[in-house]
Amino acid sequence: MMPGRMNPRQMERMMRKMGLNMEELKDVRKVVIETGSKEIVIENPAVTIMNVQGERTFQIQGKVSERSLGTEIPEEDIQLVMDQTGADRASALKALEESEGEPAEAIIKLMG
Repeated sequence: MMPGRMNPRQMERMMRKMGLNMEELKDVRKVVIETGSKEIVIENPAVTIMNVQGERTFQIQGKVSERSLGTEIPEEDIQLVMDQTGADRASALKALEESEGEPAEAIIKLMG
């Protein structure tokens, strides 16, 4: 029998035989994925959990939006840029922010 012609009950049995189980996660309002520089927000998501031989995989569908996060710059990096360039704290911090927190780029920027 072709998979396109199987009824849902047969498909479910076949998936269980292969060790695959799917379930929908109910009442999910929002999914937030945080990276080092941004947040990905999925509103009103449909979330499906697929369990394949003990490994869980999440499938998420919904309205996606992104927002940037302010980069938190470590005090050691600010001090390093100040020491290497002779710049004051405000200038070192500004250069680090403009170079997305990369001390080497900030030093080159201030030296150039």
